Parts: sequence; C-alpha cells; structure tokens
Amino acid sequence: MLPISNTVKIPEHEIEMSALRSQGAGGQNVNKVATAIHLRFDILASSLPERYKERLLKLNDQRITKEGVIVIKSQEHRSQEQNREEALKRLQALIKSAIALPKPRKPSKPTRTSQKKRLDSKSKHSQIKAMRGRVTDE
Repeated sequence: MLPISNTVKIPEHEIEMSALRSQGAGGQNVNKVATAIHLRFDILASSLPERYKERLLKLNDQRITKEGVIVIKSQEHRSQEQNREEALKRLQALIKSAIALPKPRKPSKPTRTSQKKRLDSKSKHSQIKAMRGRVTDE
C-alpha cells in the first residue's frame, strides 16, 4: 500500500512496474542489468477518490498521458530497489501536489511611498521625453 494521506492509500496491484536497462554510461553492468524502473499508474481505473482523479487529470504534466496514465521512469540509482522506491516517491509527490489547494491571494494596496516613487519616475520620464523635442531659436 502506498500512503497518500491518512485516509487514502493506493494498493500495490494498481501500480504496474517493469524493469528495463538504464540509459547512459554505467560501466560493466550497463548492458547486462535492468536497473531502471518504468512505473505506470492508470488514474481512471484506480481506487482513488473522484476528486483526486479529477485534479490529477486537470494537471498539465508531461508524465500524464491523454488516456489518463501516469508514466514515471526512474534510473538515477544503480540498484533496482532504490529506483523502485524513487519512482513510488515521485508518484506519491505528484498525487499530493495535485490535491494541495493553492493558497488564495490576498489583494493588498500599494504603500504611499511606492505610489509617490511611481509618480515621480513618471514625471521624470516625461521631462526627459519633453527635452527631446525640436529646438527653436527665440
């Protein structure tokens, strides 16, 4: 079971993991040992609550396919077990980030000093532009 919150947990059978060979340099074992982990999690077929599913599907994340499948590839570590744990942590973090509500913005008024600075800079800029006009002999 992968815990998401106190009440929500994902059963292991809903998470599909397969091992494959890691990319890049890796020494003698690179072509022999399948240490990278490819994790697939189908959002629609999962036992997650509906609000979790909706929030996940609305995310604009490249790891979520159009069909609603989360695909995570972990190949940072040299052992398969560490990569498996890393992939599960990433899945957990992705789901937690989807359900976290953004903090509402409280509108604030600009300070008196900032308003004065803004108006002073505008008048200074307009004076500079006025000096760029044609020069007349009088």
